[in-house]
Amino acid sequence: MVNTEREVRRLLARAPMRTVRAASLAGLYAHPGPELAILNRRGVVHRLAHGIYCAVPPEHAGGNWRPALEAATAAVATVLYGDGVPVLTGLSAARVHQALPRAIGVGYAAVPTQRRPLRLADREGEVRFVMRKVGELDAVAIATELGQALVTTPEQTLLDLARADPRAADLDAQQAIDALWPSCDPGVLDEIASRQRMRATYARVAANR
Repeated sequence: MVNTEREVRRLLARAPMRTVRAASLAGLYAHPGPELAILNRRGVVHRLAHGIYCAVPPEHAGGNWRPALEAATAAVATVLYGDGVPVLTGLSAARVHQALPRAIGVGYAAVPTQRRPLRLADREGEVRFVMRKVGELDAVAIATELGQALVTTPEQTLLDLARADPRAADLDAQQAIDALWPSCDPGVLDEIASRQRMRATYARVAANR
């Protein structure tokens, strides 16, 4: 059991964002689910969603640690789509850029194919998948508690939020747009707007500044 647990720790340490599906441990356990449930109760691993577990940082082992929603969102999406594919977007990106101080219950990840929302197991919340051409998004790598993840740049985030909420009905989106605007490069905004057919969106946001 001790040796098997050590192998689980090694596998998680090597996995993108230190997160795996239970099914990927079939070579170590005949029944990975129940065994991972034991490790979860002991604070060795943490259950993010059905069949998806991440490593608990050594300094938090045995406690009630859980990653921030944005890290959990990136980890879940990475397990489902592969390393370097998903991109935190929308309000999740705004949270990463500290443009939305209020905690939210939904994580947003841009992914290349359509997928239904996935309920999180460790909190009241879910991950929503936004189908986008992820390779065309203006994104940067950021560090999270679980490892490196991609997130849309402030400029891409602002334009995405503005396009998704053209009537300014979403107060969180508008707060984030207002907070992001001063840090955005007009040249970058213009380039993204031109390349991604969001010139009308950019013009509308700029007209309100």
